[in-house]
Amino acid sequence: MPSAREALLIAAQTALADQPWATVRMVEVAAAAGVSRQTLYNEFRTKEGLGAALVDRQIDGLVTGAADAVTAARRLGGDPAACCAAAAVWMLDRAREEPLLRAALTGFWDSRLPLPEHRPEQVVARLCATTMDALCGTREAELRRACEVGLRLALSYVVVPPADPAAPAGVAAVVAALLRGTPAGTPVD
Repeated sequence: MPSAREALLIAAQTALADQPWATVRMVEVAAAAGVSRQTLYNEFRTKEGLGAALVDRQIDGLVTGAADAVTAARRLGGDPAACCAAAAVWMLDRAREEPLLRAALTGFWDSRLPLPEHRPEQVVARLCATTMDALCGTREAELRRACEVGLRLALSYVVVPPADPAAPAGVAAVVAALLRGTPAGTPVD
């Protein structure tokens, strides 16, 4: 059973899927979570606090998922290039599904969403650092730069989403080629 905080965040996420943030009411979020309104205010203080926590939760999920994608790719024998490509694809897939993440990564917020406490460059820096840390703590400057360039390339697909649903696979190939120092047309594992 989720904690009261987690239940409130789930209820807020559900409400946000159905209506703009400006029309989400705290009393309805509390009721949907099965807690009192006082509990909600004790946890988040304000609606803005709830919104910021909701954005943070989504960012945490993105970063953790990218690290998990790297770990899974490593378990399958992937080299650092394949691992970074896996993180890029994870980011693309999540951002396509989740408006809060798209906004957090791009800085393009609309009235349907709560405002974040972090700037996009902070989110991307955290994503890059976590991806590199998942590569067994590798701190090689060249690999770090290549991984960041690859993730930023993938981020361009978040800013202007392609119509082709197979685009993440193409991005993965280019990211892996970048990190391996091979031509982009070369087949990638």
